[in-house]
Amino acid sequence: MLGYRFSKYIPNSNEVKGFPSLRKIFLQLIQYTNGDVGEALQWLNELDKQYQLTTDSYGIGDFIDDLKREGYLTDDPASGEIQVTGKTEQAIRSSALEEIFGKLKKSSAGNHTSSRSGQGDDFNADTRAFQFGDNLDSIDVTASIHNAQINHGIDQFQLTDDDLSIREKDHLSQTSTVLMIDISHSMILYGEDRITPAKKVAMALAELIRIKYPKDSLDIIVFGDDAWPVQLKDLPFLQVGPYHTNTYAGLELAMDLLRRRKTTNKQIFMITDGKPTCIKENGRYYKNSFGLDRKVISKTMNMAHQCRRLKIPITTFMIAKDPYLQQFVREFTEANQGKAFYSSLNGLGEYVFEDFERNRKKTF
Repeated sequence: MLGYRFSKYIPNSNEVKGFPSLRKIFLQLIQYTNGDVGEALQWLNELDKQYQLTTDSYGIGDFIDDLKREGYLTDDPASGEIQVTGKTEQAIRSSALEEIFGKLKKSSAGNHTSSRSGQGDDFNADTRAFQFGDNLDSIDVTASIHNAQINHGIDQFQLTDDDLSIREKDHLSQTSTVLMIDISHSMILYGEDRITPAKKVAMALAELIRIKYPKDSLDIIVFGDDAWPVQLKDLPFLQVGPYHTNTYAGLELAMDLLRRRKTTNKQIFMITDGKPTCIKENGRYYKNSFGLDRKVISKTMNMAHQCRRLKIPITTFMIAKDPYLQQFVREFTEANQGKAFYSSLNGLGEYVFEDFERNRKKTF
C-alpha cells in the first residue's frame, strides 16, 4: 500500500537525494497520519528501507534536524513530543496547489475581471466623454487637454465639461465561497480513499484564493451527522468519522455564513460521494442509510430551493458512480438551478478550479 500510494513522490536513482525530496514525501505522509509526526516519521523510515531515500552522508536523523532548523517542526515543552508548525501547514497547502493546479501563475489582488465597465479598480485603455457623477480621479488629463485644444484653440485656451475625457475602469468582482466537504463514513468505504483528494482540493483552493484573490472570502465546512466550520490550519488533518450524511445541516450552515458576507457574488461548492441520510429534528437524529428516504430528501430539496431564491448557486462535485445517487444529484441541481460534475478522484481538482475561475467572471 505504501509503495503504491507514494511511488510518485519517491525520487529515482538519477535524482539528487536530500532535504527537498524527503520534505516532499514528509508533507504527504503528515496528511495521511492526520498530523501525527511520530507516525509519519516511522512511515518515512519504512519507505527509506524500501527505496533507499537517504545516503551514507545524509540520514533521517539529519532530515529531522533540518525540519526543526527550517521551522517545519518544533518540540512541545509540555509533552516533549514533536509537532508541526504553521510553516508546515502552509507548505502542505502550497504543495496541494502545485499538484492540482500545476501551471497556475500568481497574479495581482482581486483579479476577477467581469465583462462590464464602471467604477472599479484598474484603468483600461478605453475612454469616453465625461458624464455627471463621474469621479474626478478618472479624468484622463492628457486626452482632456488635447480635446480642449481642438475645440477651442490654443490662443484662448479653456477647458469645459464637454472637453473632459474619462478613462474606463474594469470592474473587479469579489466572491464569497463556501466549500462543503462530506466526512461521512462512506468517504473511506470500499477500499477507496475519497477524503484525501477532497482535502487536497480544499487546501489548493484556499491557497489559490490567498495568493491570487486575497479580496475574496473562503469558508470551509465539513458535514456528517452535523455540520461545523473548520479552520485553514486544520484542513490537512481532517478525518472521516462514523457519520451519516446530513447535507441539510451543511447547506444551512453555508447559507448562514454567506448571509454575513457583503459581496454580491456568493456560491457553494459541495464535494460529496453519496445521498443525504440524516437530518436533525428536535435535538434528535433521524437516520436512514437504506435507499433514498423521502423525508430526508424533501428537506434537503427545500434547502436547495432556498439557496436558489437567495441567488446562491450550488455546484456539486459528485465522486461516486452509482446511477441512483447521480439521479439524486441531478434532481438536486435542477431544484437549485446550479451545476453538477460527476468527477473521478483524479480529475476533481481540475473541475473545481475551472468552475471557480469561470464563476469569478460573472455576477450571480
